[in-house]
Amino acid sequence: MSRQMIVVTGGAGFIGSNVVARLCAEDRHDVVVCDRLETADLAKWKNIAKHPIADFWQPEELFEQLERHAEDILAVVHMGAISATTEPDADLILRTNYTLSRDLWDWCAIRDCRLIYASSAATYGDGEQGFEDKDDVESLSALRPLNAYGYSKFLFDQYALRQAERSQAPTQWAGLKFFNVYGPNEGHKGTMKSVVAQIWPKVAADEPVALFRSHRPDYADGGQMRDFVFVDDVVDIIVWLLETPSVSGIYNAGSGQARSFADLAKATFAAAGKEPRIDYVDTPEVIRDKYQYFTEARMDRIRAAGFEGQSTPLEEGVRRYVQDYLATPDPYR
Repeated sequence: MSRQMIVVTGGAGFIGSNVVARLCAEDRHDVVVCDRLETADLAKWKNIAKHPIADFWQPEELFEQLERHAEDILAVVHMGAISATTEPDADLILRTNYTLSRDLWDWCAIRDCRLIYASSAATYGDGEQGFEDKDDVESLSALRPLNAYGYSKFLFDQYALRQAERSQAPTQWAGLKFFNVYGPNEGHKGTMKSVVAQIWPKVAADEPVALFRSHRPDYADGGQMRDFVFVDDVVDIIVWLLETPSVSGIYNAGSGQARSFADLAKATFAAAGKEPRIDYVDTPEVIRDKYQYFTEARMDRIRAAGFEGQSTPLEEGVRRYVQDYLATPDPYR
């Protein structure tokens, strides 16, 4: 008798591969990865190489394979997306992040398959309206994302809510608004890597790292704040949702506590046993007007839904990331 399957799109990417690692370790379902590995030297394949996945699907064959295995698929964890906020091709972003997600939603709804998908804190735009994960159409429609990536996620959140209101939804559905996630298996992300990963080579070499200078009088240099969340914590939320099919909706996935970039840099130096060396440079003018100085996830709703997991403190998460991965010969989970 075949086991039920969980399909993870974007399963060789950052968050997706960490989900795959956890699900394979639990060994309760067959885990299928759908992704593009791109060039061999980019090493996305190493993100999943240690884990006994049941199958690997190319994105072009996703719906054919879904239909072929429809009776065995328990859930789709949809992490696949263009996540670069700097991607200039808005049509490509919409095709990848919205159209594919919409079609996947419709397939899951028709086939009574559960769907957990990646939304983004980028849907909140400049944050002036706060970071409360209300999942009614009116509240969501008031948000104003600042880039095409945020808009693509915003558009699909709207679609999901409208379809759910019309009772045209998967048996369980959940969108997660990821904040600033950091942790192992993000080496392929280039300039979109977390700040920890970006500054690590200089920290390891005992060289100064550069952070943006503040251009507001109410924030010190390096005092700009983000909700940094360790990747294990967002995987906890995804696994909890898979174990709790009665919960649906759009939820924040963050730590719930804003910390400064200076705090993050100091934690990275501390994890390496080094004294912090930080230089400050002007925020580039091209992004200065839209640069966010504060993000912080409100985590009340998902806790009210029953999630009891605790956020890893910043210093502990950075220590584990540095000492268990970045500072080792094999940085892959």
